[in-house]
Order: sequence, then structure tokens, then C-alpha cells
Amino acid sequence: MFFYCLRKQTFLFKKMALTKEQKQKILEDLKDKIARQKAMIFADFTGLKVKDLSDLRRKLKAADCELKVAKKTLMGVAFKKAGIETKELSGEIALVFGYKDVLTPAKIVYQFTQTNPNLKILAGFFENKLREAEEIITLAQLPTREELLARLAGSIQAPVSNFVRILEANIKGLMYALSAIKK
Repeated sequence: MFFYCLRKQTFLFKKMALTKEQKQKILEDLKDKIARQKAMIFADFTGLKVKDLSDLRRKLKAADCELKVAKKTLMGVAFKKAGIETKELSGEIALVFGYKDVLTPAKIVYQFTQTNPNLKILAGFFENKLREAEEIITLAQLPTREELLARLAGSIQAPVSNFVRILEANIKGLMYALSAIKK
């Protein structure tokens, strides 16, 4: 429902209570997301601008993650039906769901908190266990799988490349010595 204000020439929106059908639809959507998730991050977005929240949603969507905002009571009912125990969280809560990877949503949200201090990581849920914010932040700071594989490949390759350089140095030294003898 909205009203039009002639004096300021703006629309004023009045929040209406959700109907039972709307609440049921939100509950079904939350239950579906909870069933599909591999990781869930709870974040407080109090004071975050809509533009910044939209930017975060875009980054998450690119990584096959999703941000969902719903009423805490509806979240509590959905968690209870899914058999997930959560603690009481304060503030405006957003749920970040990761569908492919456990660490990707934590990394994206953590990187976003570095530039937007209004977003705060409160907790997380993965491997069927509720995790504290400190643990989520520590996991988010770990290198990605690709970075670890690149480091592993570099450390496997390092002895071989060092051996080749040593052999090249011996041959170059011999060439310099023969060149000096020739002169």
C-alpha cells in the first residue's frame, strides 16, 4: 500500500504485514535453500546501503552463492524444521548461502567486510555445525584451492628447475673457461 504526497511529490510506502501465504512461500524458499546449501553465513547488514547490498549480491551470484534477507522468526522456523540449532543473533540478519563450495561465501563476505565496515559476520553453518564468527573469518583468510594447487606445483617444480640451472651454470662456466683459453 502506498500514498502519494502532493506537497513533496513523492510516494510514501506503508509497510504491510505479510499474509500467511507470503510467509508460507518465504518458508518454503528458505527450506529449499537450506536443503541445497553447503555453507551458510549469518551477517548483520545494519547501516549498509542498498547499493552496497546489491553489489554484494552481484558478487555472490557470480560465485553461485546467494544472499537472502527474511524475518528472524521465519528464519527460526525454517531452521527448526531443517533440524538446525542456531543461537540468537542481533541486528538485521542476512543469510548467505553457498551451493558449490564451503569457503567461497565466507571469502566473498569477508572481503566485502574489509571495504564495508557496516557488514559484520556473526556466525556460519557448515558440515552440520554452527561456527563462531572468528572461525569463519579464519577460514575466509585461508588460500583458495587453486592457490594451494599452484603453490604445490611450484614446490614440486622448484627442485627440478634448480637442478637445471646448476647444470646450465656448469656448462656456461666451461664455455667461459674455453673462451678465455682460446684468447
